[in-house]
Amino acid sequence: MHQFAIAPASRELLHQRIEQRFHQMLASGFEAEVRALFARGDLHTDLPSIRCVGYRQMWSYLEGEISYDEMVYRGVCATRQLAKRQITWLRGWEGVHWLDSEKPEQARDEVLQVVGAIAG
Repeated sequence: MHQFAIAPASRELLHQRIEQRFHQMLASGFEAEVRALFARGDLHTDLPSIRCVGYRQMWSYLEGEISYDEMVYRGVCATRQLAKRQITWLRGWEGVHWLDSEKPEQARDEVLQVVGAIAG
């Protein structure tokens, strides 16, 4: 079995992408989504779904515990920490093929090389 992991080779680029993605989520209505859940009244921070990255920070903002800017900062930081844990976990996989998300042609060639070797 062959396994592939795709990520930017540069940690700085990964951090930029994470921040861009969080702002994109906000622009796409993430706050309204969480506000609707918050308004239900039957959800709380003890639930795993509300403790997820992004939701936890937005919930704290909606409860008035932190400012909007602090929510964004904490959301980005929490996402970066999650990405770091995921990469660390993937590095523990034996024989994983790492592909640079910024070099799609090279990634394609590496996958084709592995598949070609299997097809023999």
